[in-house]
Amino acid sequence: MAQHFIKNIDFSKVLDMEGLVEYQAGQVVSRTLSQGKNLSVTLFAFDKGEEISSHSSGGDAMVYLLDGSAEITIAEEKFNLKKGETIVMPAGIPHALYASEKFKMLLVVVFNA
Repeated sequence: MAQHFIKNIDFSKVLDMEGLVEYQAGQVVSRTLSQGKNLSVTLFAFDKGEEISSHSSGGDAMVYLLDGSAEITIAEEKFNLKKGETIVMPAGIPHALYASEKFKMLLVVVFNA
């Protein structure tokens, strides 16, 4: 059997990325697709008003909004993103995410090996 580096997703099948994670009332839901030394790929669904408080990462974190809109703070600067937009949160810089309305995102974090 071949070794797979991506998990929790069907192979050799066309999928709707937005539909791979569902909203749940009052929660942040995540689905890890890959987790390794150099790379992490995770889908998230945030209910309105949910957040991830300020923290920093050891890797550059790219967010791509699949649905809704979010307020993302990097250092002291706030950014309002909507479906189809992306932003990179640099390694070592504090950042936070807030669901101004419910939203779904793909998070890709790249680490230096």
